[in-house]
Amino acid sequence: MTAGEPIRAIVADDQAVVRTGFVNLLSTQDDIDVVGEAEDGEQAVALALAHRPDVALLDIRMPELDGIQAARTILRETDGATKALMLTTFDLDQYVFDALAAGASGFLLKDATFPELLHAVRVVAAGDAMLAPGITRRLIAEFAPRRPVTAPKSLLDRLTAREVEVLLLIAQGLSNKDIAERLTITDHTVKTHINRLFTKLDLRDRAQAVIVAYEAGLVTPGEGG
Repeated sequence: MTAGEPIRAIVADDQAVVRTGFVNLLSTQDDIDVVGEAEDGEQAVALALAHRPDVALLDIRMPELDGIQAARTILRETDGATKALMLTTFDLDQYVFDALAAGASGFLLKDATFPELLHAVRVVAAGDAMLAPGITRRLIAEFAPRRPVTAPKSLLDRLTAREVEVLLLIAQGLSNKDIAERLTITDHTVKTHINRLFTKLDLRDRAQAVIVAYEAGLVTPGEGG
């Protein structure tokens, strides 16, 4: 996305009312341009490859190809240029953790408010992960226990003690500002620690950092920030 240009987005949901609602709301904003809408995962992938949007809003549960598979394909085929923001009902979806592992940048509840919708799209388009404590952390806390621990704890040996602290706070859903206040350090120092631990662990974004923290047993599901 070039500075000054509107965020280009697609919306994929098999429920026409939900899909149309999101499209109409996003279309009211001067800085967001909805370039297509899809009713299943295959259509979403085709749209993403044709338009190369900045953000793809994908329902997790869709016919033909579910949102997780669609996200994985879109991220692979666009080399990560298109970010995936998953739409979820929280209490019904059982594959949230898999969606993060597939590379999704975060989650938006289908009953989200208009400001929450706009915030999520803008955050993800900017290259950050939508890891608000009230959304993604709760989702992961619910579904992470169903998965086996796969990342070795020795992975954390690559990090300094301070970097482990920062990773823990990221996994608890804290923002950079919250982390700075918690550790009594500057925002710039927080960003430096995050960049270093991302490099050491070969992570792309905060979503992947959360996965590593849970899979390595650094935090347990349900821990609060």
